[in-house]
Amino acid sequence: MSKIKVGIIGTGSISHLHIQGYLKNPDVELYALCDINEERVKAVGEKYKVSRIYTDMNEMLKLEELDAVSVCTWNSAHAPCSIAALKAGKHVICEKPMAMNAEEARAMKKAADEAGKLLMIGFVRRFGNDANIIKDYQSTDFLGDIYYAKATYLRRKGNPGGWFGDKSRSGGGPLIDLGVHVIDLTRFLMDNPKPVSVYGATFQKLFDRKNIKGGTGYCSMEKTNHDVCDVEDLATAMIRYDNGAVVSIEASFSLNIKKDEGIIELFGTKGGAKLSPELEMYTEINDYMVDVQLAAKTALDFDGLFDNEINHFVDCVKGETQCISPAEHGIEIMTILDAIYESARTGHEVIIE
Repeated sequence: MSKIKVGIIGTGSISHLHIQGYLKNPDVELYALCDINEERVKAVGEKYKVSRIYTDMNEMLKLEELDAVSVCTWNSAHAPCSIAALKAGKHVICEKPMAMNAEEARAMKKAADEAGKLLMIGFVRRFGNDANIIKDYQSTDFLGDIYYAKATYLRRKGNPGGWFGDKSRSGGGPLIDLGVHVIDLTRFLMDNPKPVSVYGATFQKLFDRKNIKGGTGYCSMEKTNHDVCDVEDLATAMIRYDNGAVVSIEASFSLNIKKDEGIIELFGTKGGAKLSPELEMYTEINDYMVDVQLAAKTALDFDGLFDNEINHFVDCVKGETQCISPAEHGIEIMTILDAIYESARTGHEVIIE
């Protein structure tokens, strides 16, 4: 089989992780790059020795030999870019969040179905070693029925600037950028139950903390001193699923805490687990409470995380495996995010039909 020819739409920071994954895969040829920023796309092309450079997505998609694309744009372009690529007969992996809202997400899936092409969503935390270990243990029902989970993704001063704080391009703040990761991962580890209701709140109190001296550590390539910041800086929600399970989530760009944190806790009828990022598990043996310590490396390892995701996408394109991050899961997550923002706006619980 000839190599799969892949194009990249959007050559900002996240695209480099996709590109590096493709370059390591022997079945792939990095074939073309596209970005509305001509200077940037030329620089990325020079760095990775790609000569087919475009500033017009539609021109790149005319390449009949192009098999697949990664959509790595800002959020408001996810749907139009993915739909155009699918209609052009290309397989697509679209970065998270899938779209700006569930309506756009459903339109993306419709385009994939009509084209008969794969639409995979970039929920990269599904491909972590910690998630794989939990899934292995759950295959033997180690945790039992997971009925409650808590997830936090908190930054003290972590608004990346650029388009991330501009709601017209991002769709929101830490909820849609960071919270999407932990909402999806908890749902994935709970075998993807259906959401039935949400209660949420968002706060815009600290904004992007431009007054604070010192760097942020989380910088968009487009960050300037004049960026718009009209997104929330903290979001919190309770999500109820059709199996009775409840998940509590918190996500922030700006919050008065000692240090950034990302913790996921799962509570089951037979055991519990904590990913922080070191994986810990707790259970009962012979009527004693026991902490489980694995000999294998259990901490989330970001080295290779995107490689795992890209390799899975390639295997799916080749027809060698079933996609574990399909469009329908992306729609469910967008439905949850829509409901949280609506609940925050109204101050009331939102029932998901």
